[in-house]
Amino acid sequence: MKILGIIPARFASTRFPGKPLALIAGKPLLQHVVEQCQQAKSLSEIIVATDDTRIWEVAQNFCRVEMTRPEHPSGSDRIAEVAERCGGDAVVNIQGDEPLIDPNVIDAVANALAQNEMSTAATRIKNISELDNPNVVKVVVNAAGRALYFSRRTIPYLREAASRPVNEQLAAFPFLKHLGIYGYRRETLLRLVKFLVSPLENAEKLEQLRALENGIQIAVVQVDYDSIGVDMPEDVARVEKILK
Repeated sequence: MKILGIIPARFASTRFPGKPLALIAGKPLLQHVVEQCQQAKSLSEIIVATDDTRIWEVAQNFCRVEMTRPEHPSGSDRIAEVAERCGGDAVVNIQGDEPLIDPNVIDAVANALAQNEMSTAATRIKNISELDNPNVVKVVVNAAGRALYFSRRTIPYLREAASRPVNEQLAAFPFLKHLGIYGYRRETLLRLVKFLVSPLENAEKLEQLRALENGIQIAVVQVDYDSIGVDMPEDVARVEKILK
């Protein structure tokens, strides 16, 4: 199976304009992501998908870059444009703001596509501050390891432990934090982006719910890895400290 690793990259960002080109330990953030992807064994090729010539000019020095239309509403739509013209059997969508992404996580998500049309990753929540944080997306899975639902709310609700301290709730149930990496069979991705925004997607502002609402099953691989993203300029120093 030929699997493309595609990294959507936008210059515009409300909280951190120009983030993909921000220097971390002397390299653009985007280059760190690409280099981690290059260590993954499952990817046949790595492509940056962008609508900005500034990103194109820098990224072409270390990676294949494809220009896309600027009006895409989501990263999935952006990578679908690239997948449609670049072929391949499947795609892994890697976030462009995770310079420390574990290549093993990329491989786990990619390998799940051998038996599933869509895949993603999750890790057990260990930090009590994340359980009620709406910016930390939770997922519940069935016995086969496929997603039942994603939510910004804490799911499931522990009826008998709801009044207990958060650390006791974490001990009572293996709450899962969704990691923002997706794998798609190519035909699944191209079909997915043709669906209208679904009611649950609109309510939670989570695009993966569009897949579930339209009957696309999502395999969830559980990993011992927690994402470290760059959301704000002050995150640069934190990542540089980890790299050192």
